[in-house]
Amino acid sequence: MANLKIFIAGHKGMVGSALIRLLKKQKEIEIITRGRAQLDLTNQADVQKFFKKEKINQVYLAAARVGGIYANSTFPAEFIYENLMIETNVINSAFLSGVKKLLFLGSSCIYPKYANQPMKEEELLTGKLEPTNEPYAIAKIAGIKLCESYNRQYSKSHSIDYRSVMPTNLYGPGDNYHPENSHVIPGLIRRFHEAKNIKAPFVTVWGTGTAKREFLYIDDMANACVHIMNLDKTTFNQQSKKTISHINAGSGSDLTISELAKIIKLVVGYEGDIKFDQTKPDGSPRKLIDSQRLNNLDWKPKVSLKQGLSNAYKDFLKST
Repeated sequence: MANLKIFIAGHKGMVGSALIRLLKKQKEIEIITRGRAQLDLTNQADVQKFFKKEKINQVYLAAARVGGIYANSTFPAEFIYENLMIETNVINSAFLSGVKKLLFLGSSCIYPKYANQPMKEEELLTGKLEPTNEPYAIAKIAGIKLCESYNRQYSKSHSIDYRSVMPTNLYGPGDNYHPENSHVIPGLIRRFHEAKNIKAPFVTVWGTGTAKREFLYIDDMANACVHIMNLDKTTFNQQSKKTISHINAGSGSDLTISELAKIIKLVVGYEGDIKFDQTKPDGSPRKLIDSQRLNNLDWKPKVSLKQGLSNAYKDFLKST
């Protein structure tokens, strides 16, 4: 029996790395990867040549231009252009080359800023997006609609099954700890660690500390992706709809940024104070997604927030 050839787009990122760790444990799988220097996913001709040559069976589309509030606000053109090009080229080239199964990874920022909480899949396109990451969110919405549209037009004639999963905020090994372009957890881990080293009297956290966020450990996310990819079509379709086909993946609970900062302070072992810079933006007031559809498909996370943050801090120490 020939090995299943699985292309992980974005294999060096946090999600892609976790997918590789998980899929390597399975037999009869050949994992295909390409670094940015080998394959520019924003180049349509190169992507089409790659798919035609490699004869891929499945695709996990985890490649994306990502960043926190600062990066999204500073580079909006790059965020919308690169993400639109990556997903358009990969999804269309996968289809043209005969790939039957593909999983597109989105983001919970696709939902309106003031969406009902917890955010069900049906909240998509019901209101205005959070302005600080609107270009990125629009690109991710386009990715969902690409998968939906290809399924609607070609699922019967070409037997394709392209699915989308919307993770909540992710963290863990492989995260980006850049002092300005990182997300909230890796950013706070770095800040508290550096403050501990120089014995700073306090650490400043952006915003009021009242915004609430949900977090999912990266290995749990990888497990959810493989679970969704491998579900038979009949079972999956019981929790999916033709024009609301994406599936949320979250931990099921959230906490304030203030509460999160206190836990990270404890994990890092910092003994100073925490101050909040209220001149900086909070972003969305709350972002808790409803993961009931995924739970109904017999999946739940396994790693607690405290354990996950401890693992993330160990990963940060290795990377410094």
